[in-house]
Amino acid sequence: MSPDERGARGLKARGRIGDSALAARFRAAIEGEVRFDPFTRGRYATDASIYQIEPIGVITPKSEADIARVVEVAAAEGVPILPRGGGTSQCGQTVGEAVVVDVSPNLDRVLEFDAESRRIVVEPGIVLDQLNAFLRPHGLFFPVDVSTSSRATIGGMAGNNSCGARSIRYGTMRDNVRAIEATLADGSAMRFAEIANGGDDALTARQRGMVEALLALGRREAEEIQARFPKLQRRVGGYNIDALTPRGANAPPINLAHLLVGSEGTLAFSRRIELRLHPIPKHKVLGVCHFPSFYQAMAATRHIVALGPDAVELVDRTMIELARAIPLFRRTIERFVQGEPEALLLVEFAGEELEPQNRRLAALVALMGDLGFPGAVIEAVDPAFQRDIWEVRKSGLNIMMSMKGDGKPVSFIEDCAVDLADLADYTARLDALFRKHGTTGTWYAHASVGCLHVRPILNMKDPEGARKMRAIAEEAFAIVREYKGSHSGEHGDGLVRSEFHAAMFGSRMVEDFAAVKDILDPGGLLNPGKIVRAPKMDDRALFRFKPSYRITPIETALDWSEWGGFAGAVEMCNNNGACRKRDANVMCPSYRVTKDEQHLTRGRANTLRLALSGQLGPDALVADDMMETMRLCVGCKGCRRECPTGVDMARMKIEFLHHYGRRHGLSLRDRLVAYLPRYAPVMAHFAPLTNLRDAVPGLRKLSERWLGFAAARSLPAWRRDIFRPTSAPANRNGRKIVLLADTFTTYFEPENGHAARAVLEAAGYRVHVAEAPEGGRPLCCGRTFLAAGLVDEARREARRLLAALAQYPEDAPVLGLEPSCLLTLRDEFPVMGLEAAALASRARLFEEFLAEEQQAGQLSLALKALPERRALLHGHCHQKAFGAMGAVERVLKLVPGLTVETIASSCCGMAGAFGYGAETYGVSMRMAELSLLPAVREANAGTLIVADGTSCRHQIKDGAGREAVHVARVLARALARESEGASDVR
Repeated sequence: MSPDERGARGLKARGRIGDSALAARFRAAIEGEVRFDPFTRGRYATDASIYQIEPIGVITPKSEADIARVVEVAAAEGVPILPRGGGTSQCGQTVGEAVVVDVSPNLDRVLEFDAESRRIVVEPGIVLDQLNAFLRPHGLFFPVDVSTSSRATIGGMAGNNSCGARSIRYGTMRDNVRAIEATLADGSAMRFAEIANGGDDALTARQRGMVEALLALGRREAEEIQARFPKLQRRVGGYNIDALTPRGANAPPINLAHLLVGSEGTLAFSRRIELRLHPIPKHKVLGVCHFPSFYQAMAATRHIVALGPDAVELVDRTMIELARAIPLFRRTIERFVQGEPEALLLVEFAGEELEPQNRRLAALVALMGDLGFPGAVIEAVDPAFQRDIWEVRKSGLNIMMSMKGDGKPVSFIEDCAVDLADLADYTARLDALFRKHGTTGTWYAHASVGCLHVRPILNMKDPEGARKMRAIAEEAFAIVREYKGSHSGEHGDGLVRSEFHAAMFGSRMVEDFAAVKDILDPGGLLNPGKIVRAPKMDDRALFRFKPSYRITPIETALDWSEWGGFAGAVEMCNNNGACRKRDANVMCPSYRVTKDEQHLTRGRANTLRLALSGQLGPDALVADDMMETMRLCVGCKGCRRECPTGVDMARMKIEFLHHYGRRHGLSLRDRLVAYLPRYAPVMAHFAPLTNLRDAVPGLRKLSERWLGFAAARSLPAWRRDIFRPTSAPANRNGRKIVLLADTFTTYFEPENGHAARAVLEAAGYRVHVAEAPEGGRPLCCGRTFLAAGLVDEARREARRLLAALAQYPEDAPVLGLEPSCLLTLRDEFPVMGLEAAALASRARLFEEFLAEEQQAGQLSLALKALPERRALLHGHCHQKAFGAMGAVERVLKLVPGLTVETIASSCCGMAGAFGYGAETYGVSMRMAELSLLPAVREANAGTLIVADGTSCRHQIKDGAGREAVHVARVLARALARESEGASDVR
């Protein structure tokens, strides 16, 4: 049987053994989860590349032992397996017709750590940021700082031979991996590490035979390797068979782990990875060098590198302009970009002492002057400012992919590397090549080592896009070979570059690569089709947008024209996985607690795309499996702000629920929540009878059984003393303000409305409380209807609100207290087919307005100190998504002597009605326990707990037994004179 036949054997496994039988065998063998359903397979069919290949199934092992058992079963059945971490590979390494084994949910522990020897052993699923957070208290870090550090797993980084921005100082993964304990293709365990004299007593006889064969290949091919391998640090193409060549007298011993590094899971399955650590530099300074032309920036790079920096990173004009359009980055760009440069170079110096770094920064400024660019360096010495700048650079890929429309920057010549002396000419020739093929390219990344991430803009839905890709690749790689460079300098080979190894290294070297593969994986079952025996890179049958790709038109409830339709918005997800980050920011709270691709912005977007294009079968958009995919999306809008490509899953969920509800209808609980504003007047009238559910024993359990409200969760208490508009403003003069009382303020927490009015009146404003011109039921923004997908009902409420606001002056700001309600006016109203742009522009949160007035010097508000000297602030998700947290902090600091500390928290877990559901209560509490509730419990009794969201306050009370208050109540209590409604906040 030929190697090609062996590699293809597993790909036909489903024709030989049914999916259900194979899945059953895996389930019987392991503790982890086994999923072979179409929706899961679809979610794992893509990575951050242009490819899409449906896997046979997906397994998430629970332990190291599970990996061995998975490999054993796969070997017995002749089924390929594909190790996967974050699934962010850009060359198609982590997609294939195989059983995908996702190590990221469970295999993410630190197993051994020795600070003194700077050594650590980790499982492959641990994420780089997670690892460095563990190491930081010890003054150590792992220095291969890839831009995807928030989701890149160490296993994936080892498989790719990742490099990062500071490789000029610290080297690549190969330079920082000590050893790897792996499972071979037959299920046996083997330690890949340094070997002395070609042997290791820990190896079995069979493994020693493998090692002897590998070393013999290294001896035989040493001269060919020396002649063919580019003399660059950034050569990550093919296998690292140079690690097998004989060593000199003073050279370190051969390390077999270096053969596994960069092998993309094709030689063995890594279970434990031993890493070399480094001390964290105590001081860093950053110079942002501005250039009027791209060529000048490239020509200057080698002179800058001579100063000995730790990093020299490129940011081009395209990236600058795209970043300016992204709310998350706009303010930072305005701080560090002066004028209209064509290119920036971010130059970092780091070390143990500050003064030497300052001298090197001064030398950079002088060098730029000598090169003809005086005054062209922005000096960033403040660590926070440096972090903000680096965050823009780290998000370079996603920023580039935020281009709307079918044309996108495509990764295939992404990380070719050349010598610095050739960098300027190389980039100029590539630019000319792009123009020849009628396109342009985007540029960013590692100028320090001659490895620029360059992406031509192509439409991969069009056959012409694939043709251009092929032509550009062949010509670009020829240019790279002419400069004796490397066609693969960081992101690996995968499906994009593997077929070009013969041109790069020669046919003899390709045969050597195949020999290595056959020694360690004779059955060809480990991630076949990568590095050796690869398919054509432009085979459109392997593309995400295949020749058969079609979108089924649907009549949408919301306006998606900005993206060219609903499908266009969904397709903005480029799978780079920024939503997989696990820190305490907003995105993505459900993934943070489940670690499940299903409950992730990327997973949901992929599933929607597959459904809209008919790849999950008819009516998949309204299927129950789609509901399960969307169920744990809490509508936090975190992705709206933090996803650099602008995937707004909260809005997409509204659209989905609209279609699902029309097909299946709504449950009684969903109707009770959605129609709350309509029946609220009646419920409030009969309070406290309407609050008996939480007072009478047994009613909670009945409400869970009959309605689906979690018995463990209290419900908001109805009030008879509802918040009502007054007949006339208290102040006859002053700037006119319209206060919008939402349903929750009106019926459940009227004290917030009284407090806000008191504060605004104390500041001299003329406050009008919005009410319907015909009287009757209080106004509503329609938020509860949107949360149920009832867009038509929400539109009715919105029109009623717009009509009511039309009676007030057009220049009067409209202020709201509940973030989810007020921000509906800014976010959802404009896409509901309403004339709402003018309203959206003047709608402000209470704290936003006060902060803007204070910053403009127009706020006159006399406040006194409070007995409490500390405020612990939790932000509502929508406040964070719209960048309003700074306003809350500034307004609280108006209180004399009050120290404000913001909790680094994600979603509180309530998310409107989400936390009330019996089936979602547990997830809701797990979200809260990530950081919010522990922080509240640790606060002493003299600390104010502040939260502007009604759901957030409810979660804090239920989960921590503390009362949280709205910022309006804090300010009302601090008023220097008595005011109506300035009630005690406790």
